[in-house]
Amino acid sequence: MPKHYRPAGKKKEGNAARYITRSQAVKYLQVSLSVFRRLCIFKGVFPRDPKKKVKGNHHTYYHMKDILFLKHEPLLEKFREMRAYEKKVKKAVSKKNKDLAERLLTRKPTYTLDMLIRERYPKFIDSLRDLDDCLTMVHLFAALPAIERENIQAERIHNCRGLSLEWQAYISRTHKLRKVFISVKGIYYQAEVEGQNVTWLTPHALQQVMPQDVDYKIMLTFLEFYETLLGFVNLRLYHSINLKYPPILDPRLKALAADLYALTRYVDAKDQTKGANVEESELRLAQLQHQLPANEPGALMNLVENSADENEEDEETKACKTLFNNMTFFLSREVPRESLLFVITAFGGVVSWEGDGAPFEESNQSINYQIVDRPTQSHRFISRDYVQPQWVFDCINARIILPTEDYMVGRVLPPHLSPFVDNEAEGYVPEYAETIKRLQAAARKEILPMPGAEQDDLENAQNLLVEGIIDRTKAKEAAERKRKMSILQEQYHQELKMEVEGTQYTSVPTTEVKKIAEDTDDNALQQFAEDDDNMSKVAMSRKKRRLYEAMKISQARKKASVDTLETRKKNIKKTKKTTTE
Repeated sequence: MPKHYRPAGKKKEGNAARYITRSQAVKYLQVSLSVFRRLCIFKGVFPRDPKKKVKGNHHTYYHMKDILFLKHEPLLEKFREMRAYEKKVKKAVSKKNKDLAERLLTRKPTYTLDMLIRERYPKFIDSLRDLDDCLTMVHLFAALPAIERENIQAERIHNCRGLSLEWQAYISRTHKLRKVFISVKGIYYQAEVEGQNVTWLTPHALQQVMPQDVDYKIMLTFLEFYETLLGFVNLRLYHSINLKYPPILDPRLKALAADLYALTRYVDAKDQTKGANVEESELRLAQLQHQLPANEPGALMNLVENSADENEEDEETKACKTLFNNMTFFLSREVPRESLLFVITAFGGVVSWEGDGAPFEESNQSINYQIVDRPTQSHRFISRDYVQPQWVFDCINARIILPTEDYMVGRVLPPHLSPFVDNEAEGYVPEYAETIKRLQAAARKEILPMPGAEQDDLENAQNLLVEGIIDRTKAKEAAERKRKMSILQEQYHQELKMEVEGTQYTSVPTTEVKKIAEDTDDNALQQFAEDDDNMSKVAMSRKKRRLYEAMKISQARKKASVDTLETRKKNIKKTKKTTTE
């Protein structure tokens, strides 16, 4: 009998026991495929890719532990109750029993995902780490139209819009926004909440096109879970700044589609009442402190100090809070109002707009900047600057107030650089990025080092000069010795060649020898580098060799992209010179 013989019908081992196909899982749980998909989305169960696929490569596999995890889910029983309820209603309607059907409609079973949120995210920081897709999905559906054939209801869209605006109001109030980038897909935002970077994408304020090849049922299932998750996160964040949730908005502003402004007003009003309550509580605590015995000094005042220490802001938050401090902006009707209102208030500015519900009119003399996107204006105020919307986003990413000359109305805008790209790591620094770096250094009153030098070298300029001179002389001496040796070696080879051929020795011209020596020297260096590379590959394992080759390919691609950018830059400069001449 073979060593690993197993009689038929015995217990399975290995991948056959650890993994199960989707069709087997559906039969095992005794549910339909749509219910199985919903359960997997709600519970966070995803397909696996085993090394050895027992049933073939054309199947989708799940881990058996995940399927057992779904088997004991209370939500599964709720879905079975709902299926039985739908059958009862259908049977009553088909038998034309209206009384029974109406009674059944009033007793429709419902479910909530609250326990699933607590189960999947035991700590609040876990939910913040998984918030990127959630925010992107909620902001997407907040901009979609209601379509009955796709089961996208208006009530759900309004709920998504409310959740997204509540999140933006919190980020704006606490000044947690860090990066903004406008792309073709939409507007990317990044905020830092409790030490976690949260990045999300919002679509542009345009009419959205609904493609036909998208499965909206699965997207709506994800949205159902994300709505519950974002509601929990907003509740926790609002309570952390002592605000009631959900917020109560001004109905007049809500009717005028100024929801975000209404939320910011609600937050500011609560902050003012909170400040008054804190002053009253401090006064009461001081009076009580005066009445306490001498052996308990500072017993109650420490509570207020500790609560104040919790609300202390870090340096970056303070810088973001004061970027647009004491600045007033006015938005024309053609610019994206909601996005600009969000980012300007998040960085400490005051905003108004053209339309109903605005805090102040366009004729207000305290306005410093007017954001416009039209080439001509009916009337202009001399006391303010008229800039295009990109100026606001570039100032936010640079953390300084940029000059407005390049952003004036009718000017060709400078490139909108992405704050999510590390130019130093990519190997190419755009020209406008260098300009912004110089402006940042001037704002901080710093002196930038020379290209290729470090800040420490700038502080020790004398040492840098001496070391550079010594290194340069040593390098020159070594290169000269190497050149002489190569010339003598080539001359010796020529003499040997002539001696073998039997020809009479004649001195080879030194220029020819030098030229040949230089060519052979370059070829030898290149060959030496290739040999060294090949020798290092031989010593590697197959896995490391493939990884090394992939790294080399990525480096070559990066270098090629940098070269194309450099050539484009040179061509643009040439065309500018020709046009100016």
